[in-house]
Amino acid sequence: MGAGHGHHLHFHGHSPVHHLPAHLKLLALVGFVLTIVLTPRTAFPAYAVYLLLVLVAQRASRVPFGYFAKRMVVEVPFVLFALLMPFVATGPRVDVGPLRLSEHGLVGGFALLAKGTLGVMASLVLATTTEPRHVVAGLERLRLPGQLVQIMGFMVRYLEVVTGELSRMKVARESRGFRATSVRAWPVLATTAGALFIRSYERGERAHLAMLSRGYTGSLPVTHPATATPAQWRLAGMLPAAALATLLVVVTR
Repeated sequence: MGAGHGHHLHFHGHSPVHHLPAHLKLLALVGFVLTIVLTPRTAFPAYAVYLLLVLVAQRASRVPFGYFAKRMVVEVPFVLFALLMPFVATGPRVDVGPLRLSEHGLVGGFALLAKGTLGVMASLVLATTTEPRHVVAGLERLRLPGQLVQIMGFMVRYLEVVTGELSRMKVARESRGFRATSVRAWPVLATTAGALFIRSYERGERAHLAMLSRGYTGSLPVTHPATATPAQWRLAGMLPAAALATLLVVVTR
């Protein structure tokens, strides 16, 4: 069993899902999410099948479920909004115990919760089994605009540097007795944000000049071109293909 390290999402492992090229996992994720989006709101059996499929993919990744579940907290805002919809939506009302809820709100809240949860779970399967640099390489393999891919690559590369700088600035503030306990602290926090932006901008300028001095002309070399075998294509296509088959069965019934 592997152990999580490095990036906060990626879990080091050697499962078949880990070994799939990143561009195949990205294609599978897009296909699966598009199928979920196209599914009618009242196709309840289809959502149950989708949940089963994504759980199978998660277990195939051999990522501990506890490690996986902790990162589902990113979905909390969607959950809260979905829970509010039956109370604030208009239309016919139904009695659910002591509550009188909107029928359209219940259906809409369920669809939002189901689609959001399935999308987050599928994205986490990708994130926990793929290193960020491989995701960037996969996007490049899929012929996304080069400038966009480079921006994402530098963001991944320097994110820890910037957060480390922010952490040191926080320690420096607190060592001087500063505590952000009221609105009066906002000017100091704004000054910190401005200083962090300036330092990050200057760091970016130095990195750009260093790249130019080494012959950078607008594109970065691909050091490890990703290749995929027919077996890997079939494995990656199983999830979106099964989801699409489920949708077609539901629609044609």
